[in-house]
Amino acid sequence: MTEQQKPLPPSFEIGADGWCRPDEVVRQSSPNCDARPEGCAADLLVIHNISLPPGQFGGPYIADLFGNRLDYDAHPYFEQLRPLRVSSHFLILRDGGVVQFVSANDRAWHAGASCFEGRERCNDFSIGIELEGSDFEQFSALQYRALAALTHALQLRYPLAAVAGHEHIAPGRKTDPGPFFDWTQYQQALAGHAPKSPGAPALRFPAIDKKVN
Repeated sequence: MTEQQKPLPPSFEIGADGWCRPDEVVRQSSPNCDARPEGCAADLLVIHNISLPPGQFGGPYIADLFGNRLDYDAHPYFEQLRPLRVSSHFLILRDGGVVQFVSANDRAWHAGASCFEGRERCNDFSIGIELEGSDFEQFSALQYRALAALTHALQLRYPLAAVAGHEHIAPGRKTDPGPFFDWTQYQQALAGHAPKSPGAPALRFPAIDKKVN
């Protein structure tokens, strides 16, 4: 495939209301969110992975979980999810498609008990992005492309200063996005986008060989 034949990278634009345009994402509003604390800015991006049932991709179950409409009898694994009320701002599917559940202006319930650089309650100041995947296999190139484009769009709207995995803000409790998430590939894909402004500081990423907390 020549350079001219390569598909253009996805493009996203976050509106003042915290939502992407309807032609860019599928919108499925989740009730599992609330307002951020007054004066609390979104300056951390948290990367997760999820698959329901574990290791199986496709189907409605992730959106159903975030929408509190999951059929708990559809799979034996789902029974343990019954008490959960969770969400994320975004979900990036295996084909690179994006679903948005919560306005990035609001607090999605994605991080749980967590701490980043001495600050607890990461939901207050973070934006959560789920990747459809698991700890046990590679993510798709289309997902990295979408993740980089979405990250860039969020940088243009919010004062993002750092990126972390769920495993870094909840060590010992969470392991995602896991050992198959390629942080270098993510950073390289993001580097292909123009900086948000001349001289703007780059996002801080977790060290590959140690946890961030």
